[in-house]
Amino acid sequence: MKAVLLDTDDRYRLVELDEPTPGPGQVAIRVAYAGIQWGDIMVRDGRFPLPRPFVPGFEASGHVIAVGEGVDPGRVGAPVTALTTAGACAEVVLASAALTLDTGDLPLRTAAGLGWGAPTAYDLINTAARVRSGESVLVHAAAGSVGTLAAQFARLAGAGRIVGVAGSTARADYAAGFGYDRVVLREDLPADLDGERFDVILDPVGGATRRAALGQLAAHGRLVVFGNLGALEPVPADSGDLLMNGRSLLTYNSDLLGRTHPERLADSARRALALVADGSVRVDITAEYDLADLATAVQRLAEGATHGKSVLRVAHPRA
Repeated sequence: MKAVLLDTDDRYRLVELDEPTPGPGQVAIRVAYAGIQWGDIMVRDGRFPLPRPFVPGFEASGHVIAVGEGVDPGRVGAPVTALTTAGACAEVVLASAALTLDTGDLPLRTAAGLGWGAPTAYDLINTAARVRSGESVLVHAAAGSVGTLAAQFARLAGAGRIVGVAGSTARADYAAGFGYDRVVLREDLPADLDGERFDVILDPVGGATRRAALGQLAAHGRLVVFGNLGALEPVPADSGDLLMNGRSLLTYNSDLLGRTHPERLADSARRALALVADGSVRVDITAEYDLADLATAVQRLAEGATHGKSVLRVAHPRA
């Protein structure tokens, strides 16, 4: 099979490998599309120290072609989307059966666009922050795949006001199409918010953004941290001050959840998928690349040159 290897010299190479065989609790998927996400950048840059050479790719859609011990043989042939620990940038990938979801009539291209971002956004709004009717929500990285989905899930949860933060005018204009009441530029913060406080703030950035967010919470507000796109630096929080104002600092780690409680992550992914399938939520795929162009896809994401979701087209049949 064709696959992309991230080699010891930090280069991506298109190679031929043997097709993998599923072990207990696994399925093998003939990949139609693979999703591109921020984890691909972190792996490339060595922030996730995975052994190399390594077949990257954490999101795949396609058809089940084989199952391992303990998995229903009836799943063979089913169209699916899967959250993987590696290997999606190949013609065949192994995935946990628990994190492989049937997609029904949903196009496989759209299904690949859900990836880890869809359950993450769903959980940030509904499980971690528990957004209530009428509450205000501030979302950083509003033009990314998680940000565009989070705004839509927040609206479905009854949020009264949803404000996004984006890194450029073009990204702000793009994000505005996903239900935000307002999108502001990161460079204009905090002045552009004019002292507004929020019931919920979603922060994947860290550093100065996270320090500022603690002061932008309303009474009983929740700051949910789910990444470090910016500087990896400590952000101190005074528990006494948080207590006196009823504020909370929460974290969400979908990768950890997938390893410790995969059934919980799968449940959120199914709920998100159902909302996409019935048209309540829109996944916007704005860039599509060939398998050999993975290096370009990851670099463009790292540079902020793309918004929404990017995918790799791995195979054409039945996709």
